[in-house]
Amino acid sequence: MHETPLTGLVLSGGGARAAYQVGVLRVLCQLRREAQGQQASASNPFGIIVGTSAGAINGAALACQADRFDAVVDGLYEVWRNFHADQVYRTDSLGVLHNGARWLTMMSVGWAIARWRKWRPRSLLNNTPLAGLLQQLVPMERLPSMLARKHLHAFAVTASNYNSGEHVTFYNSTQAIKPWLRSNRLAVPAMLVHEHLMASAAIPFIFPAIRLHHDGASAWYGDGSMRQTAPLSPAIHLGAQRLLIIGAGRMHEPKVAKPNDATYPTLAQVAGHAMSSIFLDALSVDIERLERINRTMALLPAAAQTTLRPIQTLVLAPSQRLDDIAARHVDSLPGSIRLLLRGAGVGHTEGPVQGAALASYLLFEASYTRELLALGEADTWAKKAEVLQFFNWQPNESASVPVATPLALADR
Repeated sequence: MHETPLTGLVLSGGGARAAYQVGVLRVLCQLRREAQGQQASASNPFGIIVGTSAGAINGAALACQADRFDAVVDGLYEVWRNFHADQVYRTDSLGVLHNGARWLTMMSVGWAIARWRKWRPRSLLNNTPLAGLLQQLVPMERLPSMLARKHLHAFAVTASNYNSGEHVTFYNSTQAIKPWLRSNRLAVPAMLVHEHLMASAAIPFIFPAIRLHHDGASAWYGDGSMRQTAPLSPAIHLGAQRLLIIGAGRMHEPKVAKPNDATYPTLAQVAGHAMSSIFLDALSVDIERLERINRTMALLPAAAQTTLRPIQTLVLAPSQRLDDIAARHVDSLPGSIRLLLRGAGVGHTEGPVQGAALASYLLFEASYTRELLALGEADTWAKKAEVLQFFNWQPNESASVPVATPLALADR
């Protein structure tokens, strides 16, 4: 059974940056075992799990195996700790040539020639390996059982409808929850499958869109971080009384003097800036909005009539710039991918590595993901007191701290 009050876990998008989330979760599990003992390792502390993009994949693994929470986190930790890019997208020369080179050629020679030669590449990279990884990592067939057995209250995945321009939250819950409709975003109750995860994680231009069906119609969907103006809204609509939010980038960048660079930005620099806008900005703005509402609620008299309710929040986000970490690991990418990205401006020049922001989303390599895991752990230990207070976990010095057995990928 999940813990009360009903706690929502919000996992943001960010491609390979999502490794940070698992480092955070690993320490949360250890802190809970220290406070509550061995019996806590199987229960799920999050009644509501909401994920976007790569966060949707992490969240789905947790939701579908909510009856063995700590073991799933350890299993995810092992996957991210030993990641290779070819588990997410094709890195062989043939695969890269078929997608990436044709896509770049199309961009350079024009749509007319591309149509004449019937070249219709859908993305820069071919992410068919990800579908195979999801089959092993996320047993979606267990989700209805987790809901029926009350190990979970609700799970939601977000995606962006390329046909209508709407941001859509697909959700499944133990009880009927009325769908909500806001400007350019809506909620749809659905039987969630792997295709929803593939759609939510389809980074624009990088990975192909996925066709999803609901309400007797179908449409093409891409990454759920696009047009996600209110990332916290789904968890609140689903009934969360407090929110743990794990970001994939620094919420507030320090103000530092920027060098006066007269060089025109590369395609990779522009793309990295766009990625940060898609994956990071909306979450920061929504957290600030929620904090303002909470402050306003605190000023209202107890007898005031309002539909609003205060939501307790705890935000855990990287204390370091992930772009800078990625810059140290660009060379760990497969040669074919380095060559492809070099054409866009990613790599070494006379000065520091250029285009590291773009690379930070595609660096599914162990050297990078291990550093993000370690950062997630360190940041969470640094906020131990806040975590314990948020969950109301009382430190128990005498409690034994078991080591959870990592869940094998084939274990369903």
